[in-house]
Amino acid sequence: MKKILKVLTWMIGCLIGLIVILLLSIWIYSGNTPEGKTLIAQKGDMKIGGIKQGYFIRSENERNPVILFLHGGPGSPELPMIKDTQLEQYFTVCYWDQRGAGMTFSSDTDPATMTIDQFVEDTRQMTDSLRKWYGMEKIYLMGHSWGSYLGIKTIEKYPELYHAYIGIGQVCNQLESERQAYDYIVSEARKADDKKTIEAFELYDKYADDFPSNDYLLKVRTNSMNKYGVGIKHKDISMFDIAIDLLYYRGYTLEDKLNYLQGTMFSLNNMFHRIIEDNLFETSTRFEIPVYILQGKYDYQVSYQLAKEYSDSIDAPKKDFFTFEESAHSPNLEEPQRFVEIVKSIAYNHDAN
Repeated sequence: MKKILKVLTWMIGCLIGLIVILLLSIWIYSGNTPEGKTLIAQKGDMKIGGIKQGYFIRSENERNPVILFLHGGPGSPELPMIKDTQLEQYFTVCYWDQRGAGMTFSSDTDPATMTIDQFVEDTRQMTDSLRKWYGMEKIYLMGHSWGSYLGIKTIEKYPELYHAYIGIGQVCNQLESERQAYDYIVSEARKADDKKTIEAFELYDKYADDFPSNDYLLKVRTNSMNKYGVGIKHKDISMFDIAIDLLYYRGYTLEDKLNYLQGTMFSLNNMFHRIIEDNLFETSTRFEIPVYILQGKYDYQVSYQLAKEYSDSIDAPKKDFFTFEESAHSPNLEEPQRFVEIVKSIAYNHDAN
């Protein structure tokens, strides 16, 4: 008995030690400076839409064209995952943590303010601040995933503020996209004789009124997409990798990191259903500014095929669709060099006209 108690005590001591080491490492890697090798790396906050909202700005030269980057999720700021800083060599990029997300999350955030109209207004106010700070009449708007939906809604209402819109992993009909992804993963799982994945998916009806539920998204869909290379990245990635990026990101304080985790669920609960309920093929197809869509060939998190069809359907002064042959949902992370070259060419062609 004494021997068992001794072993148990040793195991508990080791566990406590590991927890202490983990907490210390998270604290050590927490701070206020956005990572990256850019000359300019700023972290700030300002009052937008009646609440304090946080942002990062990175650049090599503040006279470069300005991009406002709208992160995905909803509720998932992406700067902790961005390792490559090539874009900031040619642009001044503002990575803004949207209402209810990251640094901007607060337990006092009123769920009633989590609406598309409010997010569009927040985007307009962030844009106006950037225009004022850098003395520019217009900037570029770039949105990824959920941010691409917000971007479309923003340029519809405020086209005069932007040179052009650049969508990455463009949302257009997310309910149909989720159903296509369901079919694809089940099909691939059957080919691989992956009974566990098949059984997990069979618990959910893709035509149910609550599809896709949070339970499905968090327990089944996202991990399976990453497993089969059609989710966040085409090459193997797990949610653990993303968690590590967040935990060791020096741009966030420990409080910011805790807020990030809370904000992810808060935003998902309050905003994801809004893109499920909207079909941009029916509501948003005419634009007054150029529209460019950058999509990974293997993307099922936001359907590549639907994004291509959406690009074909829209009416804009100029439009183009770029396929990334080695990417899934994040071509900006997976093929950064080509991504930067395309964004540069968009800005160059605009300036030349």
